[in-house]
Parts: sequence; C-alpha cells; structure tokens
Amino acid sequence: MGRRAKKPAPPPEMPSGWRSSRRGSRVRKDAERAIRAHETRERMSGVFQTIRWTARNGVYLTLMGIGALGVVLLLLWGAAVGINSLSRWNAQRLAAHESTPEAQAEKARDNLLVIGVTEGRATGFLAIRVLPDQQQVFGIAIPDGAFMEVPGQGFERIGDSFITGPETSLAAVTNFFTVPFTAYAVVDSEIYQDVLTQQSVADLLDEMADSNLAGEELVRWRTLLSETPADNVALVPMPVRPVNVGPQTYFEPQRDEIADLVALWWGVTIASDDPAVRVIVYNGSGVPGVAGQVAQVLIRSGFRVVDTKNADRFDYEQTQIVVQRGDLQDGERVRELLGTGAVLSQPADQEVADIIIITGSDYEPPEVENGP
Repeated sequence: MGRRAKKPAPPPEMPSGWRSSRRGSRVRKDAERAIRAHETRERMSGVFQTIRWTARNGVYLTLMGIGALGVVLLLLWGAAVGINSLSRWNAQRLAAHESTPEAQAEKARDNLLVIGVTEGRATGFLAIRVLPDQQQVFGIAIPDGAFMEVPGQGFERIGDSFITGPETSLAAVTNFFTVPFTAYAVVDSEIYQDVLTQQSVADLLDEMADSNLAGEELVRWRTLLSETPADNVALVPMPVRPVNVGPQTYFEPQRDEIADLVALWWGVTIASDDPAVRVIVYNGSGVPGVAGQVAQVLIRSGFRVVDTKNADRFDYEQTQIVVQRGDLQDGERVRELLGTGAVLSQPADQEVADIIIITGSDYEPPEVENGP
C-alpha cells in the first residue's frame, strides 16, 4: 500500500478570554507569531509542492519526449535502410537489365562504325550516331594509330584490331567509348576521307566493301543517312596527342576531351568513375585468341575489359572467375555469358579491375555470325 499523505497541521488560533483583547498581551503576540509562522510554512510547503510536481512532470515529459524521439529516429532509420536497400536492389535490377543482349542491341541500334580500308589495312574508324527524329548525325573519327586496348592484343594501335576482323574493331571501340557498337560498314579509304572532308554522309553506304548490315536494317540506315542534311552533320577528329616511339608514331587519346564529346552525343561517361564492371582476361588454356574472344563477349554485354594477356600457365582445365571487388552477382553474370566457369570471391585491395578471369580448356567460344 502507498504511503498516506500527511494531513497539514491545523493553524493556531487566537487565544480567547478576558486578556485576549489586550494589545500588549504576551500570549496574543505569541499567537500572532505562531499564525504568521504557520502561514509562512504553508506558503513554503505550497511552493515546494509546486516545484516537486513541476520537476516530476518535467522528468516524465522529458522521458516521454526522449522515448518519442527514439521511436521517430528508429522509424526514420528503418525508412532510410529500406529506401537504401530498395535503391540498391533497383540499381542492381537496372544494371542487370542494361547488360542484357536486348538492351545492348537497342542502345546500339543508332550507332555505326565505319572503317576506311586500303588493300586490306584499316586507315581510320568513324564512330557514328544518328538521331532519326532530328535528322542529325554526329561522329568521332579515330586515326588508325590511336593507342587503345584491343581485345586479345592488349594496348595496341586501333588499326591493328582490323587484322583479326571487324568484330574485334567493334569490341575495341565499344570498350573505349563505353558505347555499344554492333553494326559496321567497311568502305574504301577514299570514300572515308571524302565523308570527313565534305561533312556529308548521304552516299556513305552506296559502295561498301563489307558490312554486317542487311535487309531492312541496311535500308533503314541508307535512308537515314541520305535524308540527313549536310548542315546537320558533325564529324570531328578524335582529340589525340602524337607520341613517337622509334620510327613509329602513335596517337595517345586525350580522354578528358573525348569524354566531353561522348557525354554530349551519347549521354554516357567514360571517366574514371565509369560504373561498368572492369575485367581483366587471362588466357589459361593455351589456345591462341581465346582471351580476345572472351573480351568481345563481355564487352557486348556492357562489361569494360581493361586488359587481356596470357596466364601464368596454359593447363587450366576449369575457367576461373575471381571477384575481387563488387558483388558476386557480377561473377554469376560472367559465368552465364561464358557458359562455364567457377565463381570465386577473393577480395583484393586494388582498383584496377573488379573481376579477374582465367580461361580454361572448358571454355568454348561462340560462333560469330557475320553479315554479307
């Protein structure tokens, strides 16, 4: 049972009797002092009671406020975690969708790689984008001596990519610009130079030496280019810096200036913070050209190949897909694209590549379908 509150003492009363009316009565003065003292105690007791109730209510309100604030913060934290998880899930879903062959094909539909050739040797590459609704054509002309990553050949002159076929050139340009190119047209170097000089693409595809465009797609491209006014054509040389190595002259791409053009015309970034998954491919099977073939498969699916080279040995039986940075799901995507391989997680403190691939004898390159 709780403690009972003490009843306040009754106030003292003035004395009664024959001496109660006398002013100088000592009893009366004592009574008056007692009454005043009682009134003072009552006032002080009221003040203390008010302070006690105020303090207790303040503590209750403070604790309730802290509790409510804690609940609000917990709800906000839960909402933030939920939103962050949803954002990550959505980003992963979009990334997975963007890497599908269908999405890549849709992005590449209005892109064309024109290759100028003389006596079987590539003399220049023109990366074109057409805007059908606006009847505009943009393009970056790449000199054959531009030094960049060529799948299966390492860092080399882009002109040497044509030695193994236009598919390798497509992969090299796609990998460098991080813009998908799946269609190509090979023309004589004279036609190639006329297009750049005259800034006109109307007759570009009239005389082709080779192309993987056919049927309705070829008709569509010829129509788009022929109907584009010359005033709506902008073909610019790729910004490069000449570098002399002995008797050879290479051209070092000026990445910042190129990034501005690609961002303006294709709306994508090729800066160092490029979100594409970076891959290094090692040939561990000993079969020539396998690393380059794997690189082309990955590039067409949105990966960025930063290097291709031979492995430490050539007797790997099973393809190794080593995820060093990022999500294991990226490794699973690689395995699905290659059709084989073991996905391993080996985190490493490096920023060069996200995934290391060592091809084994279990990998079978896909058949390449070339157009007429």
